[in-house]
Amino acid sequence: MPTTAELLAANLHDVFGNRDPESRSAAIDATYADDVAFTDPEGTVTGRVALAEKAAALLDGAPADFVFAEEGLAYVDADTGALAWTFGPAGSPVARGIDIITVVDGRIATLRTILHE
Repeated sequence: MPTTAELLAANLHDVFGNRDPESRSAAIDATYADDVAFTDPEGTVTGRVALAEKAAALLDGAPADFVFAEEGLAYVDADTGALAWTFGPAGSPVARGIDIITVVDGRIATLRTILHE
């Protein structure tokens, strides 16, 4: 069963940072609960399909040189984790945020993204 830290990394890199639809889909199946609730400033969506659509829309709308990078330490316990990140060209981010997850049975059950203003 993956650790909370491993799930945070998978969320950032294997899902939201992954431009390959097939491997992103496999990562979504391995990382999130079937009924995952994802909340960002646009609202809340539920389920793996809706989360996949959000990730695809974000990546499809971003320039090819935009990447996610961890910013600082991950904070974790057995069922909760938080990780700050940046998004943009390497070394020149245009967006910053933090992801907060809750873990149930080894998968992310809730994901909340808060953006830096």
